[in-house]
Amino acid sequence: MPFQKIEAKPYRLNTIQAILLHTCNETGELIHMDIVFWVTILVVGIAGIWDLTFSRIPNWLTFPAMVFAVGYHVLTSSVAGLLLSISGLLVGFFIFLSFYILGGMGAGDVKLMAAIGAFIGPRDVFYAALFTAIAGGIYAAILCIVKKNNRRSFLRFVTMIKGFLRTGCFMRMPDAGNEKATPLKYGVAIGFGTLAVLIPRMI
Repeated sequence: MPFQKIEAKPYRLNTIQAILLHTCNETGELIHMDIVFWVTILVVGIAGIWDLTFSRIPNWLTFPAMVFAVGYHVLTSSVAGLLLSISGLLVGFFIFLSFYILGGMGAGDVKLMAAIGAFIGPRDVFYAALFTAIAGGIYAAILCIVKKNNRRSFLRFVTMIKGFLRTGCFMRMPDAGNEKATPLKYGVAIGFGTLAVLIPRMI
Protein backbone atom coordinates (compact mmCIF):
# COMPACT_ATOMS: atom_id res chain seq x y z
CA MET A 1 0.00 0.00 0.00
CA PRO A 2 1.64 3.29 -1.03
CA PHE A 3 2.21 5.90 1.63
CA GLN A 4 -0.03 8.89 1.44
CA LYS A 5 1.87 12.11 1.06
CA ILE A 6 0.89 14.59 3.74
CA GLU A 7 1.66 18.20 3.01
CA ALA A 8 2.80 20.12 6.09
CA LYS A 9 1.05 23.40 6.67
CA PRO A 10 2.78 26.30 8.42
CA TYR A 11 1.54 26.83 11.97
CA ARG A 12 0.11 30.27 12.57
CA LEU A 13 -0.48 31.83 15.94
CA ASN A 14 -3.97 33.01 16.58
CA THR A 15 -4.54 36.52 17.91
CA ILE A 16 -4.69 35.52 21.58
CA GLN A 17 -1.49 33.46 21.34
CA ALA A 18 0.33 36.29 19.60
CA ILE A 19 -0.75 38.79 22.26
CA LEU A 20 0.31 36.46 25.08
CA LEU A 21 3.70 35.81 23.47
CA HIS A 22 4.27 39.54 22.90
CA THR A 23 3.25 40.31 26.49
CA CYS A 24 5.60 37.66 27.90
CA ASN A 25 8.51 39.03 25.87
CA GLU A 26 7.80 42.60 26.98
CA THR A 27 7.37 41.50 30.60
CA GLY A 28 10.70 39.68 30.51
CA GLU A 29 12.46 42.72 29.10
CA LEU A 30 10.83 44.98 31.71
CA ILE A 31 11.85 42.68 34.55
CA HIS A 32 15.39 42.56 33.16
CA MET A 33 15.56 46.36 32.94
CA ASP A 34 14.09 46.75 36.43
CA ILE A 35 16.78 44.54 37.97
CA VAL A 36 19.61 46.33 36.15
CA PHE A 37 18.10 49.73 37.04
CA TRP A 38 17.53 49.15 40.75
CA VAL A 39 20.77 47.28 41.45
CA THR A 40 22.76 49.99 39.65
CA ILE A 41 20.92 52.68 41.61
CA LEU A 42 21.69 50.79 44.83
CA VAL A 43 25.39 50.60 43.98
CA VAL A 44 25.79 54.29 43.06
CA GLY A 45 23.67 55.29 46.07
CA ILE A 46 25.89 53.40 48.52
CA ALA A 47 29.01 54.69 46.75
CA GLY A 48 27.82 58.30 46.95
CA ILE A 49 26.94 58.09 50.64
CA TRP A 50 30.21 56.30 51.48
CA ASP A 51 32.23 58.84 49.49
CA LEU A 52 30.55 61.75 51.26
CA THR A 53 31.13 60.15 54.65
CA PHE A 54 34.60 58.60 54.33
CA SER A 55 36.01 60.25 51.14
CA ARG A 56 36.55 56.90 49.46
CA ILE A 57 34.67 54.24 47.52
CA PRO A 58 35.31 50.78 48.99
CA ASN A 59 36.47 47.70 47.12
CA TRP A 60 33.86 45.59 48.92
CA LEU A 61 31.27 47.47 46.89
CA THR A 62 32.85 47.83 43.45
CA PHE A 63 34.33 44.35 42.92
CA PRO A 64 31.23 42.37 43.98
CA ALA A 65 29.15 44.74 41.81
CA MET A 66 31.31 43.87 38.78
CA VAL A 67 31.01 40.13 39.44
CA PHE A 68 27.25 40.35 39.96
CA ALA A 69 26.74 42.41 36.80
CA VAL A 70 28.77 40.08 34.58
CA GLY A 71 27.15 36.98 36.10
CA TYR A 72 23.64 38.39 35.75
CA HIS A 73 24.12 39.29 32.09
CA VAL A 74 25.61 35.87 31.36
CA LEU A 75 22.66 34.11 33.01
CA THR A 76 20.07 36.23 31.19
CA SER A 77 21.71 36.67 27.77
CA SER A 78 24.49 34.05 27.54
CA VAL A 79 27.44 35.01 25.33
CA ALA A 80 25.83 38.24 24.14
CA GLY A 81 25.34 39.29 27.76
CA LEU A 82 28.96 38.44 28.57
CA LEU A 83 30.25 40.57 25.70
CA LEU A 84 27.94 43.46 26.64
CA SER A 85 28.99 43.40 30.28
CA ILE A 86 32.73 42.95 29.74
CA SER A 87 32.88 45.64 27.05
CA GLY A 88 30.94 48.03 29.30
CA LEU A 89 33.30 47.28 32.18
CA LEU A 90 36.36 48.00 30.04
CA VAL A 91 34.92 51.22 28.58
CA GLY A 92 33.95 52.43 32.05
CA PHE A 93 37.40 51.62 33.40
CA PHE A 94 39.56 53.12 30.65
CA ILE A 95 37.45 56.22 30.08
CA PHE A 96 38.33 57.48 33.59
CA LEU A 97 41.77 55.91 33.90
CA SER A 98 43.47 58.96 32.37
CA PHE A 99 41.81 61.22 34.93
CA TYR A 100 43.11 58.97 37.70
CA ILE A 101 46.63 59.13 36.25
CA LEU A 102 46.39 62.92 36.11
CA GLY A 103 45.36 62.97 39.75
CA GLY A 104 41.84 64.22 39.09
CA MET A 105 40.07 61.33 40.82
CA GLY A 106 40.68 58.31 43.00
CA ALA A 107 41.03 54.65 42.06
CA GLY A 108 37.65 53.92 43.67
CA ASP A 109 35.96 56.29 41.22
CA VAL A 110 37.48 54.43 38.27
CA LYS A 111 36.41 51.05 39.65
CA LEU A 112 32.90 52.35 40.34
CA MET A 113 32.52 53.50 36.74
CA ALA A 114 33.80 50.11 35.57
CA ALA A 115 31.14 48.39 37.71
CA ILE A 116 28.45 50.65 36.27
CA GLY A 117 29.67 49.83 32.77
CA ALA A 118 29.34 46.12 33.56
CA PHE A 119 25.68 46.75 34.36
CA ILE A 120 24.60 49.12 31.61
CA GLY A 121 26.96 48.32 28.73
CA PRO A 122 29.51 50.33 26.72
CA ARG A 123 27.20 52.84 25.03
CA ASP A 124 25.32 53.88 28.16
CA VAL A 125 28.42 54.02 30.34
CA PHE A 126 30.01 56.34 27.78
CA TYR A 127 27.06 58.73 28.09
CA ALA A 128 27.09 58.29 31.87
CA ALA A 129 30.75 59.34 31.88
CA LEU A 130 29.91 62.46 29.85
CA PHE A 131 27.15 63.46 32.26
CA THR A 132 29.47 62.65 35.17
CA ALA A 133 32.12 64.97 33.74
CA ILE A 134 29.53 67.75 33.48
CA ALA A 135 28.30 67.17 37.04
CA GLY A 136 31.88 66.94 38.32
CA GLY A 137 32.83 70.14 36.50
CA ILE A 138 29.95 72.04 38.07
CA TYR A 139 30.84 70.62 41.48
CA ALA A 140 34.53 71.56 41.06
CA ALA A 141 33.62 75.06 39.88
CA ILE A 142 31.50 75.61 42.99
CA LEU A 143 34.35 74.43 45.23
CA CYS A 144 36.78 76.73 43.39
CA ILE A 145 34.51 79.70 44.02
CA VAL A 146 34.07 78.84 47.68
CA LYS A 147 37.69 78.18 48.69
CA LYS A 148 40.96 79.72 47.50
CA ASN A 149 43.03 76.54 47.90
CA ASN A 150 40.65 74.74 45.56
CA ARG A 151 41.31 77.35 42.88
CA ARG A 152 45.05 76.63 43.11
CA SER A 153 44.53 72.90 42.80
CA PHE A 154 42.14 73.35 39.89
CA LEU A 155 44.57 75.61 38.00
CA ARG A 156 47.42 73.14 38.62
CA PHE A 157 45.29 70.32 37.22
CA VAL A 158 44.29 72.39 34.14
CA THR A 159 47.97 73.22 33.51
CA MET A 160 48.90 69.54 33.57
CA ILE A 161 46.14 68.72 31.06
CA LYS A 162 47.22 71.56 28.75
CA GLY A 163 50.81 70.33 28.84
CA PHE A 164 49.70 66.79 28.01
CA LEU A 165 47.56 67.96 25.05
CA ARG A 166 50.35 70.12 23.63
CA THR A 167 53.32 67.80 24.06
CA GLY A 168 51.79 64.34 24.39
CA CYS A 169 53.86 63.84 27.54
CA PHE A 170 52.46 63.83 31.03
CA MET A 171 54.34 65.92 33.57
CA ARG A 172 52.96 65.96 37.08
CA MET A 173 53.20 69.31 38.84
CA PRO A 174 53.75 68.90 42.59
CA ASP A 175 51.41 70.86 44.77
CA ALA A 176 52.62 73.51 47.16
CA GLY A 177 53.32 72.38 50.67
CA ASN A 178 50.51 74.48 52.10
CA GLU A 179 48.00 73.57 49.38
CA LYS A 180 45.15 71.67 51.02
CA ALA A 181 42.18 71.58 48.70
CA THR A 182 38.82 70.18 49.65
CA PRO A 183 38.67 66.70 48.08
CA LEU A 184 36.13 66.31 45.29
CA LYS A 185 33.53 63.65 46.11
CA TYR A 186 33.42 62.26 42.61
CA GLY A 187 31.26 59.32 43.68
CA VAL A 188 28.37 61.78 43.95
CA ALA A 189 29.02 63.13 40.44
CA ILE A 190 29.12 59.56 39.09
CA GLY A 191 25.75 58.94 40.73
CA PHE A 192 24.18 61.96 39.02
CA GLY A 193 25.74 61.04 35.68
CA THR A 194 24.43 57.49 35.89
CA LEU A 195 20.94 58.64 36.88
CA ALA A 196 20.88 61.01 33.90
CA VAL A 197 21.24 57.96 31.64
CA LEU A 198 19.07 55.44 33.50
CA ILE A 199 15.99 57.50 34.36
CA PRO A 200 15.03 58.30 30.73
CA ARG A 201 15.33 54.56 29.95
CA MET A 202 12.69 53.78 32.59
CA ILE A 203 10.19 56.50 31.67
